[in-house]
Amino acid sequence: MRTHRTTGVIVSTALVGALAFGTAGTAFASPDVAPTGTFTGRTAPAAPDPAALLAQVTSLGNVGAVLTPVTDLVKAVLAAPGNKLSAEDATKHADAVKAAIAAAKAPAAPAAVPAAPAAPAVPAAPAVPAVPAVPAVPAAPAVPAVPEAPAVPALPAVPAVPGLPTHGVSAADRSAPRAADVAGDALAGLQTAVDNLLKAATAGDVPGVLTGALATVTGLVNFLVATVLGGALPAPDLPGLPKLPALPTLPVPLPPLPLNGLPG
Repeated sequence: MRTHRTTGVIVSTALVGALAFGTAGTAFASPDVAPTGTFTGRTAPAAPDPAALLAQVTSLGNVGAVLTPVTDLVKAVLAAPGNKLSAEDATKHADAVKAAIAAAKAPAAPAAVPAAPAAPAVPAAPAVPAVPAVPAVPAAPAVPAVPEAPAVPALPAVPAVPGLPTHGVSAADRSAPRAADVAGDALAGLQTAVDNLLKAATAGDVPGVLTGALATVTGLVNFLVATVLGGALPAPDLPGLPKLPALPTLPVPLPPLPLNGLPG
C-alpha cells in the first residue's frame, strides 16, 4: 500500500510538533523551584508577655544579688584566722547582706508605659440658639400628712454561738493561702542564720561558726529553690533534668474538729 506524498509530509510535521511541545509541556509541569508558602496546619506560638519576662528576670537578679554577699561572708569567716572576724568586717558583711535581702523583698517596679500621643484639638462647637422660656407650672396642691406608724417592738437579742476550737491555728492561717511568699520566708530564715553566724564569728566560737556556716548555706539553698519553684519562672527544657515539682497553693488544712461536745 502506497502513502500519498502530501499525507506523509503532514504526518511527519505533526509528529515533530507533538514531540517538541511534549518536551516543553514536561518542562513546564516540573519546575525546578518548589512552591513556597505551603500551609502546614500549625500556628505560630504566642509571643511572651513583656511584664512576665520582666518579673522573671527580676527574681533571677535578686538571687544573684543575695548570693554574692552571703557567700562572701561565709568565705570570709571560714578563711579568717581562728574563724574570727573583727567588728569592722562583721559590720561590713552584715550591712551588705541586709541590703541585698531588703532589695530582694521589695516588689519589682512596673514597666514604664510609653506616653500616649497628644489628642488633636477639638473644634469649637457652634453656638446653640437660645431656648424660649418655659411657662411657669402652677403649684401642686398640698398633700395631706401621713399619720405616723406605731413603733415596732424591739426583738430579743440572739444568744451568742459558742466558738469552735481552733487547735492553735489562727484565723489568718485558716483563711490565707499558704506558700504565697515562700521566697520571703526563705529570706527571713537566711537573715536569722546570717545573724547567728556573725555572732559566733565575732565571739571566736569555732563550733558555733561551723554550725552557723552550714545553716547559712542551707538558708541560701532554700532561697534559691523557693525562687525557682515559686517565682513563676519558665520550666527548664534541658534533656536529662527531672521535672520540677510545684509548690502547694491551697490553704492550710484544718485538723478534724471534735463533734462529741456539740449539742444535737
